[in-house]
Amino acid sequence: MEQEQEPTRKGSTPIKVYCLPDEKTQIAENAKAAGLSLSTFLLRVGAGFEVRTVLDYQRIEELARVNGDLGRLGGLLKLWLTNDERLREVRAEELRALLNKIERNQEAMRTIMQKVLAR
Repeated sequence: MEQEQEPTRKGSTPIKVYCLPDEKTQIAENAKAAGLSLSTFLLRVGAGFEVRTVLDYQRIEELARVNGDLGRLGGLLKLWLTNDERLREVRAEELRALLNKIERNQEAMRTIMQKVLAR
């Protein structure tokens, strides 16, 4: 008794899409920006999936690196604050302002990352 095989995409009938040369170029550029083949890009778009570009993920990585740098800076600042001699040279208001700025930058980066990921 022969077992039925699941259909494959390559064995199925393709969908033809007629487009002008400039439209085809634009679609190909969008697929490349997403890091996908033309076929995979069109399949995902046609199936209703949101396609993210490779640049979105690169931006997230860059923001995460900057956020990590800010965290390390905060750690170094904390370490520096334990040294009483140097602390005498800096006013408390200046330190609070610096810490607040670091926190604001970190929060702004988190917000940007969430917006990029939510797209």
